[in-house]
Order: sequence, then C-alpha cells, then structure tokens
Amino acid sequence: MIEAGLMKEKMNMEELKSFLDEKVLLYNNPDFIDTDPIQIPHLFTQKEDIEIAGFLSATIAWGNRKMIINNAKKMMELMGNSPYDFVMSHNEEHLESLENFVHRTFNGIDFATFIQSLKNIYTNHGGLESVFARHQENNSLQQSISEFKKIFFEIAHQQRTQKHISDPLNGSAAKRMNMFLRWMVRNDNAGVDLGIWKNISSSNLSCPLDVHSGNVARKLGLLNRKQNDAKALFELDTELRLLDSTDPVKYDFALFGLGVFEGF
Repeated sequence: MIEAGLMKEKMNMEELKSFLDEKVLLYNNPDFIDTDPIQIPHLFTQKEDIEIAGFLSATIAWGNRKMIINNAKKMMELMGNSPYDFVMSHNEEHLESLENFVHRTFNGIDFATFIQSLKNIYTNHGGLESVFARHQENNSLQQSISEFKKIFFEIAHQQRTQKHISDPLNGSAAKRMNMFLRWMVRNDNAGVDLGIWKNISSSNLSCPLDVHSGNVARKLGLLNRKQNDAKALFELDTELRLLDSTDPVKYDFALFGLGVFEGF
C-alpha cells in the first residue's frame, strides 16, 4: 500500500489511481451516510421528496456537520416531513411557520423564498432534473448551475437570498451545488449516492471542492491553484477525468475521507 504522505510526483498515474481507488472503496459505503447530510434525502422514497430534501440539505451544508444535519432535519419537520407536498400546496400561513428557521446566514426569509422558487420550478419548468439536464455540456454541469440560478430567482425575491446559490460562471467552485448533483446523478452501487436522475451522465459531474478536498488534492499534485474557485475546480476535474472519465467524482470520497478522517 502507498503511504499517505507520498506526492503525485513520487507516484505515476497508475499508482495514484490505485491509491485513490482504494480510498474510494474505503469511504464510498453505507457507513458514510450516518455522518453526512446525504442521510436527509435517504429518509424519503418518492423522487420529488428525495430531490427537494437533497437540495435544501445541500444548500445549508456549510459549517459544523452535526449542526448541518440537525438543521436539515428541522427543515423537513417544518414541512411536515413531506417536502414535495409542502412545496406544491403551501399557503402564506405555512410560509410564516418557517420564519424562525436559521442556519448561519440562511434564515426564514430565504427558506420561504426557496419553497416558492421550487414550486415555480415544478409547476412551470418540469422539475429540478429537467432544469439541470437542459443545459448540460460534455464534461460539465457548470453552465447548468448558472442557468438554474437564473430560473430559480425569476420569481420575486429579496436580493440577500441570491447568495445562497453560487454561480460557477462568476468564479465560484459551487461546492454545495456540485455535491447536490453528485447525490442525484451518481449511481455508486454502494447505497450512498442516490442516482435517481437518469437524464444526466455521471461523466459530467464535478468534484464538490472544499477546504478538505482541495488541500488533499494539492498534496497529491492533482491541484496547483491555491484558491478553491471555478478555475481550481476545472483543474481538478481535468485530473480526475484522467483517472476515471466515466465516474470522476467518485474521487470526492477519497479526497474528503483522506482530509477529514485521516488528517492527510
């Protein structure tokens, strides 16, 4: 086994792939679910419930992981644990019940706007999968994320709420959106990623780039750029596609696991 301190220059691509594939097998398994916000969409069986639960959980996925999970569960409870029904049949009184919700800078106003926007997407745009699938490109969903943001905020909203969806075309790595897309699109045969979207290819997914995965990628020589931004994401994606062109984002499990659980 290759020691976890060796850098890319000390390994050829074959050795690096073998090392990372081993880490994917270690972390891409059902035990991962218990410590990750992905457990929230796993609570549901209906497609629309799964994707709405996943989208809202991914939206607040920054900060302490335990707090993220607890607050995502609160979001589900506030929607009667029937997110799709709540989105489609809510009234003003239902929205008022959300006003005390807060997760860091995401508050009740943002939550209510997200509910209204989701209803617009399901009513007028064919649902979440349809919006993202419409603008996918070969090896990239970054244009899709940017177009999704435009559609999401076509309803009346406060300017403050826009910050909760990143735009890759404005330089963001869009970590939470890429994580949500991994959950929905990737079918890992291990029971972690849900793989309920069939109109988007896993080959088009991007790694959810954050502090942990970025630092590990730099130590392994997969990433040179210092900022975790859109340019860094493109650089990392290019390298990961050399390792596996059909399922590049599986290496998110390896990079994240090495950073969070092994202190690599």
